[in-house]
Amino acid sequence: MKEQTQYYEVTKIIEVGEGMRVCLDFTDILAPSEGLFVGNTGHGCVQVLSENRETGDYPARPFRINCGAFHQYLHQGNRTLYLHEVTAGEPLTLSGLKEDRDLYVGRVKIEKRPFVRVECEGQHETISATLQNSSSVFVREEGEGELSVQDLTVGQRILCLPDEPGRHLGEKIEETILEK
Repeated sequence: MKEQTQYYEVTKIIEVGEGMRVCLDFTDILAPSEGLFVGNTGHGCVQVLSENRETGDYPARPFRINCGAFHQYLHQGNRTLYLHEVTAGEPLTLSGLKEDRDLYVGRVKIEKRPFVRVECEGQHETISATLQNSSSVFVREEGEGELSVQDLTVGQRILCLPDEPGRHLGEKIEETILEK
């Protein structure tokens, strides 16, 4: 998956109120650099990193990835699924700095939390994600490395995984589709 990822420029960060967010708790310790790719549309996903770091107002959760709003896509190899479809006991592939690895989900935790919508521009598409507005939610920024979404600013470049819309039940299909 590494060769497909690209850094996209952040063009908008908008507070979008509260909603249901999904945390995935895994059955092993995660490196701070490990994460999952989530996104609002089939155009692509943003990498959100594990909570294996302490922040000023939040303790480390070395087993957790806060994936954001539960309507989002979760990218897994050749398929996607909605975050709300993930269940405990399911294996998922996490993306790290050097390699990917498969781990099992121990718990899915869904709670109401405040969100920001992060929009990024590539050469031909916009990729966006709806992430919890929390100091514990980190993305991979091109110059800074691991960066809290609360410290993210317009103009910075974050790691994304571009894709093309057009899926049915998570599998890629040829169709005409418009997603905004």
